[in-house]
Amino acid sequence: MIPRLLDLTKFRKSLFLFGPRQVGKTYLIKNTVSADIFINLLKHDEFLRYLKNPALISQEITALKKDNPVIVIDEIQRCPELLNEVHLVMENIPNTQFILTGSSARKLRRAGVNLLGGRAITLHLYPFTYQELKEDFILDDALRFGEIPSVALEKNKADKIRLLKSYIETYLKEEIQQESLTRNIPAFAKFLELAGYENGNILNFQNLSREVGVHSKTIKEYFHILEDTLIGFFLYPYTKSHRAKIISHPKFYFFDCGVVSALKGELNSELKSQTLPYGRAFEHFILLEIIKLCSYSERDIKLSFFRTKDGAEVDLILELENSITWAIEIKSSNEPVLSEVRGLRSFISDHNYAKAFCICLTPRKFTKEGIEFIPWGEFMQLLWNDKKSISQTATN
Repeated sequence: MIPRLLDLTKFRKSLFLFGPRQVGKTYLIKNTVSADIFINLLKHDEFLRYLKNPALISQEITALKKDNPVIVIDEIQRCPELLNEVHLVMENIPNTQFILTGSSARKLRRAGVNLLGGRAITLHLYPFTYQELKEDFILDDALRFGEIPSVALEKNKADKIRLLKSYIETYLKEEIQQESLTRNIPAFAKFLELAGYENGNILNFQNLSREVGVHSKTIKEYFHILEDTLIGFFLYPYTKSHRAKIISHPKFYFFDCGVVSALKGELNSELKSQTLPYGRAFEHFILLEIIKLCSYSERDIKLSFFRTKDGAEVDLILELENSITWAIEIKSSNEPVLSEVRGLRSFISDHNYAKAFCICLTPRKFTKEGIEFIPWGEFMQLLWNDKKSISQTATN
């Protein structure tokens, strides 16, 4: 087993563990937690059993006659009625620890179900990080095939491609069609492909509406389906600028680089360095790594991007604790020049409270005009450090 950065054993309270399909939620639990009862709601017989009689779980836990039972319910969104029983057990047997996995807290909230009133900690599991893969990590493979565990650990590239194609097909069949998230499956499938091409772009709902042949409100709802099932997320514009001409539309990113390659039908094409596709994949990869590391370190951050209507742009604005702001450009070159970070230079001239980074492929960090050009791995290690180190670094 490859050790994950998310350590479930340090938590004693009940947990919601959310993440997209196949990121390893079940595997992580089975290999780190000793469960007294493990309920897998993807198994049809178990699903029907608890759907017919949700109170059965209370009876089974009582029958254990154990002081600190650990109960796992896998894919809780399939039978949300169980959450009322979970709540009752928490009240009546307070030392019970539940670990509840699922596809989205927001999806459950929209269904109006009992989310246990703050009695459970919410955690997220993602595809592998480069730190978890260690010597098995290959940057070019991560950019092309992503880091979903089954894909990342597969040595044969042809099988990596097959697994990613299957992932998209399974997502459409099991998450969208089976869960009845939309009735118009052909339109959603067309949208999904186009959304792959729009990964990291500022969204134009009207243009997508015309291409898919549905109303722009439906396009927005489709994006929310992707968000609800944790297959992607919105990145919103930075709102603390005094500039009047700030772009107001969000960007959208998928949760894995390999999923984007699959949606665009580009899995068979090798990414070549110093090209636009390589640069876009590298930017996507860096953003995902930042999100994973900040989530696993339980860091309180806010992510956004900056772009004005006259073209000044910064890839990422990272707001950390203690009002610390990092403005970040992401470049897939060994030695970016100042002309490549004009948006960053413009931003820090107007926002002198921000520290400027250019995350790139340079072998050693260097500084020009107040911008720190830093190797991407070194930046990730900086981000993974404790909060005190972050604060000291940001103020130097």
